[in-house]
Amino acid sequence: MKQYFSIVPRQYKGEPPDGSIVQHVMKHAVEKAGLVKQATVHTLRHSFATHLPESGTDLRYIQELLGHSSVKTTMVYTHITPKATRKIVSPLDQLVNQQNNNSDHHQK
Repeated sequence: MKQYFSIVPRQYKGEPPDGSIVQHVMKHAVEKAGLVKQATVHTLRHSFATHLPESGTDLRYIQELLGHSSVKTTMVYTHITPKATRKIVSPLDQLVNQQNNNSDHHQK
């Protein structure tokens, strides 16, 4: 007998969950969380794609993960967040910081 694997009812290990069941579980979770804003499984897909660049994942990998044939489609999914923009360091700043770190080590 196959064994159930996940929080999605009737999903067996190694088998993809039924889409309607996933939607139902998501709807229940949104209601239980008391979210006012509408959220769907598709919302999770956008959120996933938005947060990957924040952790340094290259856009081409995100494109592959989402199954997009065009990077333009992937760019629709990925949104720029303040957290991501704070991580951007210009190449000039990197050089200056590297020079400062090297001179600090030589002075010690």
